[in-house]
Amino acid sequence: MSDISRATLLRAGGLSASVLALDASRPAAAATGREHPNVTLIRGYYAAYAAGDTGALRERFFAPDIAWTIPGHHPLAGTKRGANEVIAFFELLARAGMKAEPIFLAADGEWVVDLHRGWSTTPAGLDQVWALAFRIRNGRITEAVNYPGDQHAADAYFWRVYPLAPIPKRLARSPRRP
Repeated sequence: MSDISRATLLRAGGLSASVLALDASRPAAAATGREHPNVTLIRGYYAAYAAGDTGALRERFFAPDIAWTIPGHHPLAGTKRGANEVIAFFELLARAGMKAEPIFLAADGEWVVDLHRGWSTTPAGLDQVWALAFRIRNGRITEAVNYPGDQHAADAYFWRVYPLAPIPKRLARSPRRP
């Protein structure tokens, strides 16, 4: 992917020109000599995620009451509340060998906008640009909303990898009606 420009990648991922304008309107960390502390925090989060270090995610990066929203119409979609639910979600992602490589990070106040390449390895079949909006308070991630570049592809992939249990098994767990 190194021979593709960031602008081409963003356009291919279906992201709007306003994100490109945001990128162009901010001085690069290298040019200013310093990086916003919340961007540094998210870089550390990605390092812990890549290492599969759920202990660091829980202890250093996630607020205890974190809310992590995954849009879509698939078994993993919805809002995970609390560090335990978010870690459980990440453990499910690990079963699919989900990887992430940051492309762009920018911070404004308590928000960090992240564009990254996210792809699966077990099985392969999902490889796209994702955007995340992170809210940071007191040096911890309190909220994250994950936007796929292609929601339909994400839905199809997650249904394929995480199918519902067969109906008899699902019904056996349903509460009984009087």
